[in-house]
Amino acid sequence: MLSFEITPIGTVQNARTDIQDSDNWGAVRSTITVDERFGDKCLQGLEDFSHVEVLFLFDQFPDGGDFREPRPNRGRADLPPVGVFAGRGPRRPNRIGVTSCRIESVQGRELTVVGLDAVAGTPVIDLKPVMAEFLPDDVKQPEWVGRLMSEYFQS
Repeated sequence: MLSFEITPIGTVQNARTDIQDSDNWGAVRSTITVDERFGDKCLQGLEDFSHVEVLFLFDQFPDGGDFREPRPNRGRADLPPVGVFAGRGPRRPNRIGVTSCRIESVQGRELTVVGLDAVAGTPVIDLKPVMAEFLPDDVKQPEWVGRLMSEYFQS
């Protein structure tokens, strides 16, 4: 099987340190400091966007183990068991997370965002501006997702 190495482009800094604290990410303010190897103008132009997709590694979570059996998200008995690729949590084969966050400010190599669900010290592997043309206008999801996410991005 093909494998490859990914080098982080930066690191998350915020007040969230507990990897088990899984709700209320909506007001979390995070600063992503991009590595100096990209220069002080690497974020130039990003301030003209309202949101950015942050790709990061769930590096502080334990390895997910066997992915063959469907499980309820967050171990909640009120949710149906789903396969590993039908959820967005940290129990993933490559432990890659992605979140669309509101951009608060851009200064040099520092990007401050609101609503990033990554704890302090998390390695960031890429940043992509959110563009309307890449967003589908007909998203469908099962009813249980609303219950799962009801408090996730609350302030």
